Amino acid sequence: MSDTLPEMQYRFLGRTGLKVSVISLGSWLTYGGHVGNETALECMKVAYDAGINFFDTAEGYSGGQGEIVLGQAIKKFGWKQNDLVISTKLYWGKANSANPDKPLNNNGLSRKHIIEGMNLSLQRLDLPYVDIVFAHRPDRDTPMEEIVRAFNYLINNGKTFYWGTSEWSASEISDAWRIADRLGLIGPVVEQPQYNLLVRERVEKEYRWLYEAHGLGLTIWSPLKGGVLTGKYNDVSAPPEGSRLAESKDGYVQNLKKTVGDDTWQRQLDQVAALKPIAEGLGVSPAQLALAWVLKNPNISSMITGASRPQQVTDNIRALAVVELLTEEVVEKIEAALGNAPAVETRRF
Repeated sequence: MSDTLPEMQYRFLGRTGLKVSVISLGSWLTYGGHVGNETALECMKVAYDAGINFFDTAEGYSGGQGEIVLGQAIKKFGWKQNDLVISTKLYWGKANSANPDKPLNNNGLSRKHIIEGMNLSLQRLDLPYVDIVFAHRPDRDTPMEEIVRAFNYLINNGKTFYWGTSEWSASEISDAWRIADRLGLIGPVVEQPQYNLLVRERVEKEYRWLYEAHGLGLTIWSPLKGGVLTGKYNDVSAPPEGSRLAESKDGYVQNLKKTVGDDTWQRQLDQVAALKPIAEGLGVSPAQLALAWVLKNPNISSMITGASRPQQVTDNIRALAVVELLTEEVVEKIEAALGNAPAVETRRF
């Protein structure tokens, strides 16, 4: 592949007028955590210089440190906020509490936490507003009307322009829109689910009718399934030293680590091995093949990537040049190698 990075592409965030880079940079498991601040700042600078305008974080990432480092980057490099799209997420705010072991109202989606949590996130970011705020998970203990009204309060008071959800069910998203429509308010315009070659059901099946019905955009996370799709866990008996599976204490990574060696883990490694010759035939890495496959989905507004060093940022961006290589024939080979396409029923009227 050429040493020159492909030109960044931009898509609308669902049915909004907001343009986001199709590849974005997140801070989950990295910035404010095990990646040093100087390296984190360098990664963000490389991303920005390559045309990435969308940076994602959350109040729960490293106890709010992810937000702090992102805010420092904006100030250090003198970026204009109107040239950026910044998102954060609210739900896990225990680090806000004087008693993190008993966070009470610092967790969840009560009106109190949504408003107070947003104020604290903006303080850490050192910004007057963010472009998007996500409900990081559904809160089934809080009435949906309270949640919808609280996020609209943030919009009406200039603290954010849009709100969205992360890992909500299709019925929960639809319920939020039903209530918003009834009250003349704004519903969630974007969802942030996991999506990759190995996790497809929700994006391709469960949400399929929401794209047209509500103009739902997607900013997906974990496009490499925690590194599994890079192939680095194939042909090794245990996660290698320095890998996220070996070192991260994050709950998602720990749950993924528990599957190492079981039938599901081995099936996924077999699928990754079957993809390797396809990538080699295209002259690309397995990771770039996996990222390009995600980008080929027109319902994806932006693909959130992580990077612990600048080279990973540029490697991920090179996936843009791979998308055009995914012809119908290549996609058929990928489907045959995976054997996991969701069965989608055709509506009959």
